[in-house]
Amino acid sequence: MNVLAIGCHPDDIEIACSGTLAKCVKRGDKVIVCHVSTGNLGHVIIPPDELTLIRREEAKKAGSLAGIEVLHCDFNDLEIFDSKKEARDQIVDVIRYAQPDFIITHNPDDYMPDHTVVSRLVFDACFTATLPNYTDYKHIYSAVDGEPAKLVPVYYMDTLAGVNFVPTEFVDITDEIDLKLNMLECHESQLVWMREHDNIDFADMVKTCSKYRGYQCGADYAEGFRMCNVYLKNTTKRLLP
Repeated sequence: MNVLAIGCHPDDIEIACSGTLAKCVKRGDKVIVCHVSTGNLGHVIIPPDELTLIRREEAKKAGSLAGIEVLHCDFNDLEIFDSKKEARDQIVDVIRYAQPDFIITHNPDDYMPDHTVVSRLVFDACFTATLPNYTDYKHIYSAVDGEPAKLVPVYYMDTLAGVNFVPTEFVDITDEIDLKLNMLECHESQLVWMREHDNIDFADMVKTCSKYRGYQCGADYAEGFRMCNVYLKNTTKRLLP
């Protein structure tokens, strides 16, 4: 299968679903991750232009640990809007390139505007990408007039600390928890700063949340998901690993 995870900032995917993606790779899936935002405002000292390059390399390094292809859009933090055709079209392009069998993205009810906007953009783009005659967009990853995608299930990944999120499906990531944390640690511009200046061990929080989800489903560690339950996006098959 082809699996596509679309997150907002570099590190969002590692936080919420990298264990599941690593497990997908292990079963033979082709896994692609796309970060819509550069994450350029994610530091109080490093200037935005420099941070953009740092976080892009951190994301590539994290993906390489699990055999995941990493793509990116070029929208800066807080400059993504669901009314912006260019934003939707870039995600259409990524979807047509990936040709996924299912998509993972942010929960539409999340704690920050960039996350919720990306969730809505993915919802819109995954339908738009299926229309054969929709070709009026800039091609970055897919070929010109790229093949339309299939209309596929969308899974919403967990929110930060699981706030206001009740999973309907779980993935046992006990065997992947160390890899998940190693991938997260690749994002040094975020984790090191939080440890040294904010006294926050973010990796420990992510591990604790994975343990909590594990308690809910009888695993040592787990990640939780909720399917987007709308017409034609449901399935009788188990797609998550």
